This record gives sequence, structure tokens and C-alpha cells, in this order.
Amino acid sequence: MGKTYERIDGRLRTFIEAQPLFFTATAPLSGDGTVNLSPKGLRGSFVILDELTLAYLDFAGSNAETIAHLRENGRITLMWCAFQGPPNIVRVHGRGEPVFRDDPRFPDLLSHFPDIDPTQHGLRAIVVVTADVVRDSCGYAVPYMSYDGDRELHAKRFAREDDDSLSAYFAKKDHIATSLDGLPGLPLPLPPSAV
Repeated sequence: MGKTYERIDGRLRTFIEAQPLFFTATAPLSGDGTVNLSPKGLRGSFVILDELTLAYLDFAGSNAETIAHLRENGRITLMWCAFQGPPNIVRVHGRGEPVFRDDPRFPDLLSHFPDIDPTQHGLRAIVVVTADVVRDSCGYAVPYMSYDGDRELHAKRFAREDDDSLSAYFAKKDHIATSLDGLPGLPLPLPPSAV
């Protein structure tokens, strides 16, 4: 059934990179805090940087729970499911960090995402995850589902925003600068991009 891996390579890497959808899970340290689980998509917005390091683009949305939890404690789990082909589930448990747009590392990290135009999606940060535990499991109960393509709605909504209007949009939302549990979220106004 399940197996633990020392690194993300070979068949495991091929499986992860082929999935059009993955999930992130984070939580605050507080026992009564809100656990967050988010789906992530858009082809080209996720990369494996090396055998233990992964990254994804964090785009505009209606909250910033993942960023808030990572700023507080760094714990994150990423999960991929096989909705086509042989059944499989892969989880990467690790430590994550949001790298914001004014961070000197930002331009180099962004260069790893050549297949997506981040200006179309209100790029807020790049989340970098260092794997502590990599495991797979059977996925026998995961249903077959087909991938028909990325939705165009996100790009249509956020492509018209510049830094100022995007910051204004975020400032109107209740849970961007501060999480549901009152933790610091996305720094506002958005820092200028280092690119």
C-alpha cells in the first residue's frame, strides 16, 4: 500500500508534474484555529525545484489563509490524486514559506515558471515548500474524472488589475491582510515586484 520516499524523483516526480490539480492544507498553532484546505490549478503554476523543494504561484483570491498559517508556523501538506490512470495519492508534508514580490529571491524563483503569465492572475507571492516526508497511498476510492482544461475566469478577472487596484481590491476583503483567526496574512499594500 503506502510507501515513504526519501526524495521526489523518477516515477513520483513524473506523476506529480502530470497532475492538473493539487491541494494545500495548513493550520494555525491554536487548537481551535481554522484548518485551511485549498485546491490549486492552472497549468504552469507549480514546479519541482529539486528533489526536496517545490514551489507554486500564489494568485489573487478572496482570502490568504495559507500565507497566514505559513507566516505563523510554516507547516503545510500538498496532495495530488490520480483522477485518471492507475490509482495513486501522493502527499508531501513539509515546511513552507511565502516569498513576497519584494524579496530578492523572487525574480529567480519566478524564472522557474516560464509557461504562465503571472500578470494575468494577480500574483501575490511564490510559496516554496521543503519536503520533510513524502508518501503515497493507494487511491483506490478516488473517482475517475476528466481534465477538460483550465478555467479562463481567473485571468479574465485579474488581468485588468495593476498593483494599485489589486491592493485596493485586497484591502476591501476581510481575510487578506488578516486571517480568519486574526493572524497576519498578506502584507498590504502589495509590495512592488522585484521583477
